[in-house]
Amino acid sequence: MKRFLALLLPALALALPAQAQLLPSASPNAAPAAGQAQPLDRMVAVVNEDVILQSELDNAVRSIQQQYASQPGQLPPMNVLQQQVLDRLILMRLQLQKADEQGVHVSDADVDQAVAQVAQQNKMSPDQLRAEVQRSGEDFGAFRQQLADQLVVQRLHQNVVHDQVAVTDSEIDNLLASPSYKAGEVHLAHIQISIPSGADAAAIQAAATKAEQAINAIKGGMDFHAAAIRYSDASDALDGGDLGWRRMDEIPPAFADTVAGMKSGDVSPALRGPTGFHIIKLIGQRAPSKQIVTEYHARQILLKPSELMTPEQAQQKAQELYEQIVNKHADFAKLAKDNSKDDTTANLGGDMGWFAKDAWGSAIAQQLDQLKENQVSQPFQTGNGWDIVQLLGTRQSDLTTQMERDQARQAIGNRKAEQAYDDYLRDLRANAYINVLVPALRDDTNTPAAS
Repeated sequence: MKRFLALLLPALALALPAQAQLLPSASPNAAPAAGQAQPLDRMVAVVNEDVILQSELDNAVRSIQQQYASQPGQLPPMNVLQQQVLDRLILMRLQLQKADEQGVHVSDADVDQAVAQVAQQNKMSPDQLRAEVQRSGEDFGAFRQQLADQLVVQRLHQNVVHDQVAVTDSEIDNLLASPSYKAGEVHLAHIQISIPSGADAAAIQAAATKAEQAINAIKGGMDFHAAAIRYSDASDALDGGDLGWRRMDEIPPAFADTVAGMKSGDVSPALRGPTGFHIIKLIGQRAPSKQIVTEYHARQILLKPSELMTPEQAQQKAQELYEQIVNKHADFAKLAKDNSKDDTTANLGGDMGWFAKDAWGSAIAQQLDQLKENQVSQPFQTGNGWDIVQLLGTRQSDLTTQMERDQARQAIGNRKAEQAYDDYLRDLRANAYINVLVPALRDDTNTPAAS
């Protein structure tokens, strides 16, 4: 089960912020292991009008322990682990509550598709995945619920950042022209010691002391990933704080200069950021490479079904035009002007210009793979109707500069989205009623008590 959940986010390819990740086996419906007595349950936290039960916390903690069964020494003491897990459960519960308030839901079909993607990622059929989940002692309904929760939070995230994130050409120009801009990619891990919203001097000093303890532990020989598990309160702490490979332009400017001056294996001092202290380890780095791609020049005639033309008539008309071009040598451009329903290319004689193979969709890309220069395709169906394509030529183009601009746009957008959602979560939490009922599970540096 842990293997599937470890691949859950990559399989779904979700653009979720780290804070939105769902803990495995955190469902309140997860069944106890075979032969295990059902213990008496109790509430461990109140989150607005909802509660988190001891059984939910125990299931999530147990799953983390299973993931680190071969390296138990990397886990923090049990009380710290429970605090970290409870903190994530609270944050997930808050997001699901807000999504429900806003009417953000997913259908059974959406969840079925997610199950199929997870199964494919694990080289299984959906039925085989179900059997494997059940064989591991987990409830498949709880597994589906976890997937549904991930999808709901993804949609909440999209709704939150949609109207708040815009990137202008001048921002791209400024980034690329900045002396601090560095090309290439780096593999990072981090430890985050958060400062609660509205924290006083004592809370800030407590966070600084905890960051210093983490640094001293690393200097004393503790593995960085183990230190992240023990000290970090980021949602990826239980994954060793691994951030994966990131382009240099995706790193927050406050940390970019520090990372740029590091060598592989280096660990930074505690860096003060807007939300707390961060300790960064540079695991690896790689230089950018040229982006040489094959571009295609083609033209098309698109016939769309309408109130005046049925799909069958569109197919028949496309076949007639194909016969005129191939057998009667009719002028392709004239036929496109007279018949094509593609607003972008019709007045240009169907000319699609130069483009990357997938730019016009997979159906056209598949035809391009089969055509020789100047050859005309048989009519084929796309999502828009029936299409005829003529390949006019190919060329190799260096798109390094354009790709650099595209990546810069994406990096700026991702950075803005991450900050916007992080601010949203902080506000969400600050305005929520959260009461951790078990004193031993309270940690004032990263887990709120009564609010």
